[in-house]
Amino acid sequence: MAIIQGLEWTFNTVAEEYDKWSPEYVPELYEDLFAYQPLSSDSEVLEIGIGTGQATTPILKTGCRLTAVELGDQLAALTRKKFSDYPDFTVVTSAFQDYESPENRFDLIYSAAAFHWIPEEIGYPKVYALLKPGGVFARFAKHGNYRQSNEALYEEIQKVYAQYMAYSAPTPPFTEVDAKRRSEISLRYGFVDQKIRMYSRKRSYSAQDYVSLIATQSDHIILDKALRADFYAAIQNKIECFGGRIELVDTIDLELARKPWVRTERF
Repeated sequence: MAIIQGLEWTFNTVAEEYDKWSPEYVPELYEDLFAYQPLSSDSEVLEIGIGTGQATTPILKTGCRLTAVELGDQLAALTRKKFSDYPDFTVVTSAFQDYESPENRFDLIYSAAAFHWIPEEIGYPKVYALLKPGGVFARFAKHGNYRQSNEALYEEIQKVYAQYMAYSAPTPPFTEVDAKRRSEISLRYGFVDQKIRMYSRKRSYSAQDYVSLIATQSDHIILDKALRADFYAAIQNKIECFGGRIELVDTIDLELARKPWVRTERF
């Protein structure tokens, strides 16, 4: 999926579908996160861009007080209902840039596949200010790669994209070098003790299910309505011609960084 800035609003238009098709994260990620920053019922946590909560349940199960900030009203409404059994869960419908909270409040602030929508020079200083001394910022995302296991199918699908979605160029595989580069951003804003973790998993979809999955991606949501039926039919046909299933190899990156216990000069 190509990341096109300014499309963060699109997910709000497909909230139910996004909740159905977007996968959750691997358990190992949370094991590493909690080893780096343990959470308890005394912990204050902020999630930036909750979406429909694909990264939320393991955090809530720690018993912490979790506040989620979500730009989309439909997404926010869905997550309020989805996690209504957790009394210490709150959703604020707002862009993170506009969210207001006392400084030095949170033990953990995290964002799953959402922080890239926020300008770096706004997001990192604000996260730093909201964290308690010693608090942690965790940023993670999943990057699906269907070329690795489907080279011939990949080439055929790219022909369909070239015809219908030329504005959405394929993104190269996400690597540890990319994760390191992303992790080092935090150092420019006063964070210390940054850590990187990488995970991998495979997902397999039928042709029809794969079409449903990609229809929830931002660059696909903006596809001209007049072209959608033909585009998705062409994608489905390509997969059917290659046995009816497509396998994705996910690379998942986790970047961790800590606000110093002692005040340091930032920027």
